[in-house]
Amino acid sequence: MIQVSGTYNNGNITLDKAIIINKPVKVLVTFIDEEIDKKERLTLNDFSFLRSRELLKDVKGSISDAVVEERRIEL
Repeated sequence: MIQVSGTYNNGNITLDKAIIINKPVKVLVTFIDEEIDKKERLTLNDFSFLRSRELLKDVKGSISDAVVEERRIEL
């Protein structure tokens, strides 16, 4: 696999360096949105272990067992 960056503008992609491949190949294009509002981004506070423990304090048993049971009901 070869990875190269580039710029998309008005339907055209310009690669940052030339790539020579003599046959058709599949490509994967990822658009990196640098304008994402910081409010939408996850922070370390979104993954608080203490907060998770507080939310789950009344759960009795295994969460994985509960998920398996929920999926069985859906079948």
